[in-house]
Amino acid sequence: MSDIRYPQNNDLRSLVHFCAEKGLIWLGESRMILMHAAALAELRKELINSVGIDQARRILTRMGYASGVRDAELAKKIRVGQSLQDAFVVGPQLHMLEGMVHVSPVSLDFDLEKGHFAGEFIWENSCEAEVHVREFGHAEHPVCWMEIGYASGYTSAFMRRFILFKEVECSATGSNRCRIVGKPVEEWPDAAEHTPYYEADSIVGRMLELRNQVDALRASLERGLPRQNLIGASSGFRHAYTLIEKAAATQVTVLLLGETGVGKERFARALHEMSGRAAGPFVAINCAALPHDLIESELFGVEKGAFTGAQVSRMGKFERADGGTLFLDEIGELPLAAQAKLLRVLQEGEIERLGDERTRKINVRLVAATNVDLQTAVKTGRFRSDLYYRLNVYPVVIPPLRERLSDIPLLVEAMLRRFGALHGKRVPGLTDKAMRALKGHTWPGNIRELENLIERGMILAPQNEAIEIEHLFAEPQEFEAVSHGIDATGNLAAAPGTGDREQLCRQVMQAGVSLDELEQALIQHAVREAGGNLSGAARRLGLTRPQLNYRLKKKE
Repeated sequence: MSDIRYPQNNDLRSLVHFCAEKGLIWLGESRMILMHAAALAELRKELINSVGIDQARRILTRMGYASGVRDAELAKKIRVGQSLQDAFVVGPQLHMLEGMVHVSPVSLDFDLEKGHFAGEFIWENSCEAEVHVREFGHAEHPVCWMEIGYASGYTSAFMRRFILFKEVECSATGSNRCRIVGKPVEEWPDAAEHTPYYEADSIVGRMLELRNQVDALRASLERGLPRQNLIGASSGFRHAYTLIEKAAATQVTVLLLGETGVGKERFARALHEMSGRAAGPFVAINCAALPHDLIESELFGVEKGAFTGAQVSRMGKFERADGGTLFLDEIGELPLAAQAKLLRVLQEGEIERLGDERTRKINVRLVAATNVDLQTAVKTGRFRSDLYYRLNVYPVVIPPLRERLSDIPLLVEAMLRRFGALHGKRVPGLTDKAMRALKGHTWPGNIRELENLIERGMILAPQNEAIEIEHLFAEPQEFEAVSHGIDATGNLAAAPGTGDREQLCRQVMQAGVSLDELEQALIQHAVREAGGNLSGAARRLGLTRPQLNYRLKKKE
């Protein structure tokens, strides 16, 4: 056996947190699950019996590969400043911590810069081997497909090149234990026999006789999907979209209702693009952004000499939108005089420019929007009742983001593509914990606020690394109930309760330790526990890395 020794796994155990109240388990910022080995056995059996052993092996190998890649991303962030070997064995240690197999290194020789890798490991207590034997008896060939996929995925991501592991001995074939060997794929003479299991091969693609039915079903579903810049699948969103879709075939005036930032202009544009006016102009104006004495000239136009400063005649928004759609945002902010003229436009289909006695016929579809209660505005005399009834023929309520949380992943995906192109940056997505935080946020600013957070995250996250909570929010987010970790004996370590905290406070005060001294001692202890890794220490303290840096500099 090799003299390779694993470092203490305190830093890894501290990444595992259980939150029974919320039904969540975390490994760093990745969500995990506890699953019965019997469930894995049943999945394995169903796959083998339904799609055959080769396809089952491919699916499970790719599952393991994906898991290994995710753990490699985590490994890059811990044990910074320690030896390269200690950093690499995070993978085997995590694989053990996750309950898949016990890993003992036999030999390990690698050079990250040169891309050289040669590793051999002994596996004991393989979960996959045990469940396979339980369901199918002893096998002719090695069967630890998920685990070999994990080893290849982790090492490939760590080495930044494809490292292929092979299981040269397997306890499911009658050996006392499993043995795996890994090296660059080109160094394996029989690599072509193993690499297909790492390649995508859709099961549906093998069922060619169902292709036409699948395509027809997909086409029927896509016909009902929102178009272009409208993204969502929640029931509230779908209801609003259906109303817009039905209105598009008519000339009805539409009133969009909803909080600030829900995307009212996007709905208005979608209505225009779905209508017979799509070839015409789409003109938008925010009534709240214009001084009251300019609103009428902006909407209806002005003739030369109508007032001081009117040097030339010019069209208003209604004329510019002729043949198309005019979107009046924040219509509740219109002054009463402008409301009277707007009512005439809606009733007669004609306008008069300021300073002109001539009427001009226009053909405009009006879409109005507001985030204020127009009924209340009518009662208080701030909005004309006749105009309200004229606008309220076809109201569409756009739900706030907090009522369509299931749409957040779809919105985030689209925003990442847009901001990635804008800033010339690529990130693979959000960590599970970051996505969970987004879904737990109250969203007072709705989609506009989400856009701001995602753009912030895109800028702060390192290139090719997932966006974490600290990249999204300037302050730590309290969105989970009290969680539990794993102590050195493998038991759950409950977070201190109120009584425990009070006892701790009494002990600190009795010891005569000042607040500054306590903070400094706690920070230094966390840094030591994390092996000098400031990111790991920050996680233990419930801080972001910048917050920890600030506290360290404050003491210098």
